Amino acid sequence: MDAPPADDLCSVCQSNFDVPCQANCSHWFFGNCILLVWSHGSTLQPCRCPLCRRQITLLVPTEASMRHHDVPEVAEILGNVAMYNRSFRGHFRGLIQTMRDLPFLLQRLLQELWDPQRSLPRVLRARVCITMILSAAYVLSPVDFFPEAIFGVVGLLDDFLVVLIVLLYSATIYRSVLYQRHGGY
Repeated sequence: MDAPPADDLCSVCQSNFDVPCQANCSHWFFGNCILLVWSHGSTLQPCRCPLCRRQITLLVPTEASMRHHDVPEVAEILGNVAMYNRSFRGHFRGLIQTMRDLPFLLQRLLQELWDPQRSLPRVLRARVCITMILSAAYVLSPVDFFPEAIFGVVGLLDDFLVVLIVLLYSATIYRSVLYQRHGGY
């Protein structure tokens, strides 16, 4: 989603969104509100989502907010969001957190891959497409590390691992693009 649902309100302040930001847990917040939640906790760690309690390591403002960066109030909020993103860019997330972020990142990546008006770097598009094509070729080919004919269901394990690695790789590449894009507007 490029914007929060029309009838949605910020879960922190219960008012309409001025500068909406989507967290890596897919929940929407008014940028200033989620930064206030963070500032009232430990500023050395990412804040936790007030709804699902997952760590928020990435805040993505809407494209509409980014277009209004010349308005002083919006510019201040976007600057604070960029500072938050820079602060936790290299923060260790672990495999479980990375797996939990996977649907959010893949959904946004697919939206950008298929939307011709998005400015996703060509290098990223090529890397993701080539990786997905090669992984599909491996999964569909009869050549396997663990052949299904011999190992049965266990033989599907290598196919599953290849798909999982490709998805994690694609999400990691896209996360770095989001950090570059929103780490400094």
